[in-house]
Amino acid sequence: MRALIQRVTQASVSVDGQTIGAIDQGVLILICAMQGDDAAKSAQLAAKISKLRIFADDSGKMNKSLLDIGGSALIVSQFTLAADTSRGNRPGFSAAAPPAEGKKLYEQFQADVAALGIPIATGEFGADMAVSLINDGPVTIWMDV
Repeated sequence: MRALIQRVTQASVSVDGQTIGAIDQGVLILICAMQGDDAAKSAQLAAKISKLRIFADDSGKMNKSLLDIGGSALIVSQFTLAADTSRGNRPGFSAAAPPAEGKKLYEQFQADVAALGIPIATGEFGADMAVSLINDGPVTIWMDV
């Protein structure tokens, strides 16, 4: 699975002008299921993100995790993270999991993050979404498992 993680002070996602998910301090996770991904990779990625030390401690150093600060996660499906731009000017997305499998893994990832005790909000798989965020830092990290 592939994720783009952004540390945020707040983030939200809207569909058709209606906010369907919002968080305050925490992370915005743009997530893409790739060909060959499975539930084990979802659980591994959720655990890794939950322990990623990207939040400031009392000394201002990135030494605390999402779990440590009691932050939330806004999880948004983003198949374009699978883009292959190696040929031509139009990206290819064949490395992404097929839609039915991608949706199943997206929902599995949500469940895996929530099972770790992290409050979640979500986007809508396959929808045309508008994502708003205040990137804190900015801190943006790319992660593959």
